[in-house]
Amino acid sequence: MKEMMAPGTNMSPCNGEIENGFCKGNMSAIEENQEVSDGLSQPNAGKPPRNHPGMRHCISQASLGATSALEPNTVMLGLKSPSSDNCAYVPIFRSGSYSEMGPKQYMEDEHIRIDNLLEQVDESKGLLSQGAYYGVFDGHGGIDAASFTQNNLLNFILEDSHFPSMVKKAVRNAFQKADNTLADTKSLDSSSGTTALIALILGRTMLIANAGDSRAVLGKRGRAIELSKDHKPNATSEKLRIEKLGGVIFDGYLNGQLSVARALGDWHIKGAKGSKGLLISDPEFEEVVLSEEDEFLIIGCDGLWDVMSSQYAVTIVRKELMLHNDPEKCSKFLVKEALKRNCCDNLTVLVICFSPDPPPRIEIPKTTRRRSISAEGLDLLKGVLSDI
Repeated sequence: MKEMMAPGTNMSPCNGEIENGFCKGNMSAIEENQEVSDGLSQPNAGKPPRNHPGMRHCISQASLGATSALEPNTVMLGLKSPSSDNCAYVPIFRSGSYSEMGPKQYMEDEHIRIDNLLEQVDESKGLLSQGAYYGVFDGHGGIDAASFTQNNLLNFILEDSHFPSMVKKAVRNAFQKADNTLADTKSLDSSSGTTALIALILGRTMLIANAGDSRAVLGKRGRAIELSKDHKPNATSEKLRIEKLGGVIFDGYLNGQLSVARALGDWHIKGAKGSKGLLISDPEFEEVVLSEEDEFLIIGCDGLWDVMSSQYAVTIVRKELMLHNDPEKCSKFLVKEALKRNCCDNLTVLVICFSPDPPPRIEIPKTTRRRSISAEGLDLLKGVLSDI
């Protein structure tokens, strides 16, 4: 587990002209070569759905509200540009996490929380807007793949030549590099594997990249908005891809071996590098331009979502934040609740808040319209209730 948090760091001033939150001197040929954004599906509404002491938990907080007049207009190339609406809104990142081994013999989950990304970015990148980075890595077949990905994926992103001009391409390259390195490094168990779900926030734009069955859920004024798809072998799109390549799904397992359709590592299943295998490491993306209505993000391994719906998790976190405004306590509450529901896997949960304040109460407008039920409708209702 890695935790990195510190107050905002001032970056060295740009000597040239500032444009879209970058030093213009670092933007040569970026606009001409900018990658076309991937076609993204709209986020889906929340839908219904891995115990033992060995626990890890922590909380971090970093107020990244920018003082520069440039902040309201900051735009990250390669990501969606924030609209003019709520252009003065600046998110403030604070997060908490909690993990438990559960009934399993080993703890194979890893995660990372960085509330202040500016401290991790070299000045030569010209990145002036605030940012954050979060990830959950659910390992299997040993801890090697999850630990390696946790420790190196962000560096692979930041070192990629396409960052920050084309962020999606940089993230995709980083996933592929991490996957290949797991195959090439003799000190690592090549049969170890891990899912990977990260949230990379630059300015107000949040990019979710996912390979596996962990899930990211946005809490938006009490509504659950799923920002990732669970890459289970029997998911429609994954099943079609696997069967087209000659693979089979047995009892929900890819070739009867693995319960996910996308993962890093697992080279005993993937075979030779460069071959078009059934198990892939390609991440799927979702982008969100954060607004004042976006209150928090929940990232959890599949152990949470196996026993809990996205909407229930959002409702619980919102209620807890209104009580104590502590994302760590919220993470712990979700883990404990999942254990009560007989979760049979490792559990890791992150809660990321976008404001220093607790969520506001939702006022339901009162209506003067009186509602009644007809005699016929009442009889029908009685019949239905009597059959229960």
